[in-house]
Amino acid sequence: MPEIKMDKREENRQKPHCLLLPYPLQGHINPMLQFSKRLSHKGIRITLAATKYLFKTTQQFSGSISVETFSDGFDEGQGDVELDPYLARFEQVGTETLSELLDKLRDTGRPVDCVIYDPFLPWAVVVAKKHGLVGAAFFTQSSSVNSIYYNVYKGPLKVPLLDKEIVVTGLPLLDISDVPSFLRDQDSHPGSLELVLNQFRNVEEADFVFVNSFYELEEEVIETMAKFFRVKAIGPTLPSMYLDKRLSDDREYGLSIYNPDTEACMEWLNQRQPESVVYVSFGSIAELGDEQMEEVAWGLRLSNKHFLWVVRSSEEPKLPKDFAKESSEMGLIVSWCPQLDVLAHEAVCCFVTHCGWNSTLEALSLGVPMVAMPQWSDQTTNSKFVIDVWKMGVRAKSDDNGVVSRETIAGCIKDVMEGERGEEIKKNAGKWKELAREAVDEGGSSDKNIQDFVSGLCSNRLPLRFKSNSQIHK
Repeated sequence: MPEIKMDKREENRQKPHCLLLPYPLQGHINPMLQFSKRLSHKGIRITLAATKYLFKTTQQFSGSISVETFSDGFDEGQGDVELDPYLARFEQVGTETLSELLDKLRDTGRPVDCVIYDPFLPWAVVVAKKHGLVGAAFFTQSSSVNSIYYNVYKGPLKVPLLDKEIVVTGLPLLDISDVPSFLRDQDSHPGSLELVLNQFRNVEEADFVFVNSFYELEEEVIETMAKFFRVKAIGPTLPSMYLDKRLSDDREYGLSIYNPDTEACMEWLNQRQPESVVYVSFGSIAELGDEQMEEVAWGLRLSNKHFLWVVRSSEEPKLPKDFAKESSEMGLIVSWCPQLDVLAHEAVCCFVTHCGWNSTLEALSLGVPMVAMPQWSDQTTNSKFVIDVWKMGVRAKSDDNGVVSRETIAGCIKDVMEGERGEEIKKNAGKWKELAREAVDEGGSSDKNIQDFVSGLCSNRLPLRFKSNSQIHK
């Protein structure tokens, strides 16, 4: 009997099809896109659902991912609209337009089997279920942070948190300063508190809950959370060429809102000695006060180390006068940089960071010790784990006014880069780098979880095929 060959369109129709629905922020989109590359590598067809405004204002998405647009009710951008009315409008309009998109894909021969959605948009799982589809939540925060928020949402913890010590099953004892800022000062960001808690309003309806972490990193809390819903760690979601190198064309994230000064950064780093450079970045959102910016500047000068410092254009006016020019022999200041390439460079051996979860995972996965300077949100919790649990850095503690002094910053940099403590931190950094790579490599904990999901999706028996975390990691 002659072999029956399928054309490309027929072959695609045979593949299970996942629709990605990220919250439209870079820090939420890229982890989900990276996860989708792993799924695509294992034979899953991927379509990204992008808001019309996101699609208009970003560069072309890379890789073998189709992009479809839908409306969030703000096709010309959110503008000055506050978070609460934005989310309400997004749910009202998005529920309808997402449903229309699913109908369109079905009617054009591209039916969706599963909606992978950001829990910041919890209504998405309701839409998926109405269409008879699998719904999978994708959390971009750590399992530990998710656990804290879940305990607040369910009631064991009451906000504002007032106790000096916080007890959460599966986590080490937490000081009040270790919990996310929204839980200590709920009046400062009321919309943000509702946003992070609302992630759990219907998470039990999800057939699967993915988290951007890996089992070995957060074993105890993952096991604890698995008692309440089907949580699986599938990270770290860095491009493959920085980890297992199995996806040879996966060298960068699919989306960037800033243009990195790649050539200047890499040329400068190439002229530095191995393990001689401090890299400094506070991410794409955090804003330092004028006094804190000045203390960082003079702290870097006081450390007497070479430094590469990312200062976004909006933050440049806060720099001390002529600092960049006067420090040019020791440091380079850029408005944005290719962070993965910088962290992977042999010259870099210290990362002064705000401890956003994506930056934390990148440093951990690339084995770079950290000086933690958390600013808000979940960064304080991430910092706690970096310092006290994973032992990959030191905390630059602030004074009573919330400012970290130049002396403290310089001292922390020296602690990481010099002496016995620095050697121990580097040793731990190397350990976590290897464990991160192993997790996503063939047969690793995250790879097994991804394969388990893919196998279930291919067999149309997804909820029946889930194994417990303990089964997988025996």
